[in-house]
Amino acid sequence: MSTWKNQAFTIAHADSGTFEGAGLRPFFEYRQLGIKEATSGKYGAHVIRAVPGMESPGTWHSHDLDFQMVYVTKGWVVFEYEGQGEHTLRSGSCFLQPPGIVHREVRHSDDMELIEITSPADFTTREEGAK
Repeated sequence: MSTWKNQAFTIAHADSGTFEGAGLRPFFEYRQLGIKEATSGKYGAHVIRAVPGMESPGTWHSHDLDFQMVYVTKGWVVFEYEGQGEHTLRSGSCFLQPPGIVHREVRHSDDMELIEITSPADFTTREEGAK
């Protein structure tokens, strides 16, 4: 595999991509976009979609990473952030979650779908007490 500045060329097509339930949250499904492999784990990117009929338990948590950006492509999702309150994000909304910010996913539409980009691809998630 050829690399340029430690990155490989990769393409992920929606019609050949598959969603898997194995991910951070059981009420979401994840479709990996090949970025983790192409960057040797330095970055990750995936599409996340809601599992219809499943709800979030609203657990407070934080992530140990350097970068986390989310772009909502379909539906809506409500997040609550410590010190920032609740925010409803709709199709076209984009947000940056600073490293370590304590937050929770409160609720989402059954058709919610978003793209998440992280660095690194694999990171630790810590459960946090109620805020």
